[in-house]
Amino acid sequence: MAATATGLFFLRTSAFSFPSKHHSVTLFHNKVHSFPLRAANLEGSEIEGKEEVGVSEKKKIFVAGATGNTGKRIVEQLLAKGFAVKAGVLDIDKAKSTLPGQNPHLQIVKADVTEGSARLADAIGNDSDAVICATGYRRSLDFFAPWKVDNFGTVNLVEACRTLGVKRFLLVSSILVNGAAMGQLLNPAYVFLNVLGLTLIAKLQAEQYIRKSGINYTIIRPGGLRNDPPQGNIVMEQEDTLYEGSISRDQVAEVAVEALLHPESHYKVVEIVARTDAPKRSFKELFGSIKQH
Repeated sequence: MAATATGLFFLRTSAFSFPSKHHSVTLFHNKVHSFPLRAANLEGSEIEGKEEVGVSEKKKIFVAGATGNTGKRIVEQLLAKGFAVKAGVLDIDKAKSTLPGQNPHLQIVKADVTEGSARLADAIGNDSDAVICATGYRRSLDFFAPWKVDNFGTVNLVEACRTLGVKRFLLVSSILVNGAAMGQLLNPAYVFLNVLGLTLIAKLQAEQYIRKSGINYTIIRPGGLRNDPPQGNIVMEQEDTLYEGSISRDQVAEVAVEALLHPESHYKVVEIVARTDAPKRSFKELFGSIKQH
């Protein structure tokens, strides 16, 4: 099963507005995975760098789903910030025409998250300092496609990191993944996306696996994704807070890259949208406003 880097749903959830209720509802227990959890170093290494001058010693970041609409923006912004990038893609030829060409700090490798953690470990290699997962399933008649990519594929990446000793992991997920617990079962966006293979539930199960793995994570839940340039400033909220709103993919990529530069992002789930009436805030302030759970 192929995986593309769409990151999250395209539906603009700002069209829907329902009251948010914060009560706990468990859809089902996470019995999908039976991977053994080894003891992990919870301290996790920070990716060091300065926003003004980039990264003095180039840290290499592996990006899964690097040719997707969000993934390619992450690659571009990582390179602009001074990182080296290893782009994990399904189609090497497509990647060469999609990603920045002739860049000595960009390496393109074949990587399919559905093919297991061992092959992914080979693709990530022992020279990657962090992994960003920006994958998303390719729409098909296969009802299990979201689980193969957004659930099992993400778990495969986490296990590959654990095998290699990569301690930093970022996931681009989606708002409303925990819609049931938010009282949003009837939100049209939540209903629509789960009709298509229980997509949001698959993402939520993957998030839960990451949070139990011991890896130093940042889970980014954007609102409805826009391909147009940013409009408004970034609003960042606690998990299970936002149920409407949209954001430019450029801003999602920016949040992912800045998460590597700010230790305030460690072990956190953040939800993001953009609003024209929102004040401009630094990323240190944005990430610092979110509590760890």
